Amino acid sequence: MWRRRVFSLLRYFSSEPETPSPPSVYSFLQPSIFAVRKPQSKQPSDTHNQIPKPTSIDNQHNLNHESTLQLSLQENNTDEAWKCFKSLSSSSSSLPSKPLVNSLISHLCSVRNDTHNLKRAFATLMYVLDTNPDVLDHKTVETFLISMKVTNGAPAFALVKSMLKNRYFIPFSIWGNSLVEISRKTGRFCDFFEVFTENCRIAKEEKLDTLKPDLSACNAALEGCCHELESVTDANKVLDIMSLLGVRPDETTFSYLAYLYATKGLDNKITELQDLVSKFNFPDKTMFISNLISGYVKSGDLESVSTTILQSLKDSDQKGLNFLEETYVKIVKGYLDHGTIKDLARLILEAQKQESTTITVEKTIGYGIINACVNLGLLEKAHNILDEMNIIGGSIGLGVYISILKAYTKEQRTAEASQMVSEMCSLGLDIDVTIFDALIDTCMSSQDFESAFSLFRDMREARIHDLTGSYLTIMTGLTENHRPELMAAFLDEVVDDPRVKIGTHDWNSIIHAFCKAGRLEDARRTLRRMVFLQFEPSEQTYVSLVNGYMNAGNYFSVLMMWNDVKKRGEKGLKLDHGLVDCLLYGLVKGGFFDAVMEVVERSQEMKIFVDKWRYKQAFMETHKKLKVSKLRKRSVKKMEALIAFKNWAGLNT
Repeated sequence: MWRRRVFSLLRYFSSEPETPSPPSVYSFLQPSIFAVRKPQSKQPSDTHNQIPKPTSIDNQHNLNHESTLQLSLQENNTDEAWKCFKSLSSSSSSLPSKPLVNSLISHLCSVRNDTHNLKRAFATLMYVLDTNPDVLDHKTVETFLISMKVTNGAPAFALVKSMLKNRYFIPFSIWGNSLVEISRKTGRFCDFFEVFTENCRIAKEEKLDTLKPDLSACNAALEGCCHELESVTDANKVLDIMSLLGVRPDETTFSYLAYLYATKGLDNKITELQDLVSKFNFPDKTMFISNLISGYVKSGDLESVSTTILQSLKDSDQKGLNFLEETYVKIVKGYLDHGTIKDLARLILEAQKQESTTITVEKTIGYGIINACVNLGLLEKAHNILDEMNIIGGSIGLGVYISILKAYTKEQRTAEASQMVSEMCSLGLDIDVTIFDALIDTCMSSQDFESAFSLFRDMREARIHDLTGSYLTIMTGLTENHRPELMAAFLDEVVDDPRVKIGTHDWNSIIHAFCKAGRLEDARRTLRRMVFLQFEPSEQTYVSLVNGYMNAGNYFSVLMMWNDVKKRGEKGLKLDHGLVDCLLYGLVKGGFFDAVMEVVERSQEMKIFVDKWRYKQAFMETHKKLKVSKLRKRSVKKMEALIAFKNWAGLNT
């Protein structure tokens, strides 16, 4: 029996064309499962027909092999276990014990992606089915079918056919779903359909409810008939089976039929189908409509596509259509293959007339079609549709623009995006703040500052309340790109807008950037503008300016800053460690010791720690040769200030 079966099993694991077989058969009983068996010398016919009777020695031999088989499985010694099973099968007409058979098959299936051992498992299963199917556990069959998902799937169908042939009936739920999955993965629908129909015949004739397929399996069979075979006859066969077995159809069932009938142009059937769908009163008919549209697209009947979409919108009670993206992709491809850009533009305009203004943008027909174009890499065609809509005339919904805007943002085509936003604003379309924020962020990343400013102006004119995110994005981007002049111009433009919260820190950022770039006059001018607009300078304002002047060697201006700080102190400005440090260092380097001592006195009053060593070093670097006697002749006050500084810094010790 093994010699008769195994050669035929090989083809199930091979996708290559079969070649003529050699004279001898492939035998499972050889060291390799499909090795060619060497020719045997011909035996006399009377000897060949004799069946030897088992002896006690044979029984003991079988018991020894079973023990070895069990031990090999426990030790995961696959080859030894297989060798023992072959010896048992060739020397005895009976199988090993049920637990051993099932353990062996499960073990052979457990080694992942091991085709050789899967072949062994398959051959064993087929042999057992022919010999004694009752030995098999349901779980063993299920394990094998799961392992078949990594192969071309043919052995799975062959196994189930053998199960049905040998009347080994196990519940459909154990093997049916696995076959559905395998057929979809491998494209073997015809194999599945053959097994499905045979199983259903047996279930009906022998009244075996366990073989009855569920609705999901019936729909899988119907899907293949409608989408792959495109056969009305086979689809009707599945419907008859469902009726005989009492399987109630659902929206999916009718959806597959809708596709088939639309593809074949069976208008009368479609009308009957629509009546049935209405009677079943499904809560959501989206899948049915989508399949109907797909069928019309397949047949090139664009007029019916348009009619179906518009009628469905009318029936949706202003809720819009929830088509998946793949439906819109089919629509776009259909119109581009069999129609024109103008046809798509007209469809969107007609749909907009029926769509409620309360429908979310993503549910509009315009958004779906344009978004499909974008995702297909047809951005220019998407823009062509928009242009055609403008030529035809009529209001254009927000959904048509949004996908193009997002695509421009993704591709960093910021100038075009900015121009489109201006166009949308002029039409009075309500653009969401998140779109503005994303576009402005892209503009700043690509250093397209002009477009960013233009977009922000559009935001302000569109009366968007939340401007904070985009304002901070622009200011941060300009700071990182060292463009203080643009920061100053931008701040001056928005300073009067109550929706933008401008504080001293914004002015400080500009002043700091100017000082870092050595543009001290611009920094000073910004300070004056800041004060004029009644923003009070902070400690950080003066730290930036003092450091800027020190870097430029302009110590007199540091003295001017100290005088300004003293005036601000009367209005509440308080010294901190950073400001004291830079002031003292700059004043010491400039030789303004009277001002130095004023800062020291103020810092002592405020209990601010001062590192004298730093200023002692600054004095030694700059005024090492400065004599008190020389200052005495010039100014007694300066002499006293120098002496006070030296005493404070410890330079007289």
